[in-house]
Amino acid sequence: MSAVLAPGGLPSAPAPNVVRSRGHGANVLRRLVRNPVAMAAAAVILLLVLVALLAPWISPADPFATSMFKRLRPVGTAGYPLGSDELGRDMLSRLMLGGRLSLFMGIAPVVMAFAVGGGIGILAGYAGGRVNTVVMRCIDVLYAFPSVLLAIALSGALGAGITNALISLTVVFVPQIARIAESVTTQVRRSDYVDAARASGAGPFTIVRRHVLGNVIGPIFVYATSLISVSMILASGLSFLGLGVKPPQPEWGLMLNTLRTAIYSQPLIAALPGVLIFVTSVSFNMLADGLRQAMEVKQ
Repeated sequence: MSAVLAPGGLPSAPAPNVVRSRGHGANVLRRLVRNPVAMAAAAVILLLVLVALLAPWISPADPFATSMFKRLRPVGTAGYPLGSDELGRDMLSRLMLGGRLSLFMGIAPVVMAFAVGGGIGILAGYAGGRVNTVVMRCIDVLYAFPSVLLAIALSGALGAGITNALISLTVVFVPQIARIAESVTTQVRRSDYVDAARASGAGPFTIVRRHVLGNVIGPIFVYATSLISVSMILASGLSFLGLGVKPPQPEWGLMLNTLRTAIYSQPLIAALPGVLIFVTSVSFNMLADGLRQAMEVKQ
């Protein structure tokens, strides 16, 4: 099932299933495992994560060793299976090690935005009334800006670097997740079982913890998963513009930037980081799509 795009070019969240059975999690996992596309995407992501984590031990060469006599060697050169970059560094080793920062820059901002934006959205959705109005109008101010422009503006204002890029991307995704969290929480808050819990004398904290969180975390998590691919692309774009990771650290977006002068002499080598960004982004999208399908139970 293709994701429906919300304003700003981001995928929309699945509708929440507000009635959960005790074995709902196991049923979701069972349906997900039966989805071959989602499982293939998960396998690709797992392979990329393992290679990135083990890169310092399994990379065939020193990813920082330079040699101007061996610069821009073509793919298949002896000792350089994927060629060498503009400074004579082994491309295979740098791509393997670069996956660490690329995956981290894609996942970390979404995780932080999931915690912050999810909390804000759940608070606004359950409180309702003036609290909801004030909180969501403030969120709408950030949501009105296109994601790419907001990320570039914040990174430019804060300065280049990994920390500032993480802050910028987190701020970009908080409004997206907060809106989804507020929407599904508002729907759950109006459910009969929440009204029954409230009538029985349960406090707001108890109701949110026992009756709301279990029904809203799933849709928010699925939507956040679909944002990882967007985060990777934005992070790579920031590094390409010199606003993210700084050299000589390998990162796929930064490698695209440094190899842009080799596009005419060694186009295949220059395209390798972009191919990995594309494959990783598509894999996260397919996995999020599989999660969405697994959670949509037809009554």
